[in-house]
Amino acid sequence: MATPDPAAQRKIANRLKRARGQLDALITAVEDGKPCRDVVTQLSAVSSALDRAGYAVISTAMQDCLSDPDQTTEDGLTAAELEKLFLTLA
Repeated sequence: MATPDPAAQRKIANRLKRARGQLDALITAVEDGKPCRDVVTQLSAVSSALDRAGYAVISTAMQDCLSDPDQTTEDGLTAAELEKLFLTLA
């Protein structure tokens, strides 16, 4: 099985950190009683950031799986299970 790609892990971690920052801003907007438009816009940004991070995680796992489709990923996922996970994000 392939070892995790440090560059891919760093990219995913950065996306999640960005989402965490956006979530903090969303919480602040709600607590401060910001207008609905501002709250929904920030909520959309958080949602998109999390989706992109999820796609990056699955994409990385799929790349590992493509190198040997008959094997499982380091997490024990088969190609079919990866496809199912991918569809949960769609």
